[in-house]
Amino acid sequence: MHTAAMMESYPAEIKLDRQLLAQAVDALLQCAQACTACADACLSEEMVADLRKCIRTDLDCADICVAAANVLSRHTGYDANITRAVVQACVTACKSCGDECEAHAGMHEHCRICAEACRACEAACSELLAAIG
Repeated sequence: MHTAAMMESYPAEIKLDRQLLAQAVDALLQCAQACTACADACLSEEMVADLRKCIRTDLDCADICVAAANVLSRHTGYDANITRAVVQACVTACKSCGDECEAHAGMHEHCRICAEACRACEAACSELLAAIG
């Protein structure tokens, strides 16, 4: 809700569709939260040693999503090359994290939820990448 309002309130021209940007930022922040919570939940599982890769992938994805959300929230001095690279990194991270969490989704509900958030974010970022060109 606030993301779209902030995009709409930006006083200068934005080179991309403001609604599409807002949707991507929201998906990025939701994914980052899900990944952070999933990593923490993995640390509480009895079989934590078996979840090391999941934890690392969760944390990497969360960090990349937050960085991308921050870049997409800034429009002054816009550089499409930087935006494209950051969003592409997010697509890659979300795909990897989604795949890793899906492998554990049958045993851990937090991994299922995280995989779902990663897939949604991957789709939103892919849509934004198409608009960036």
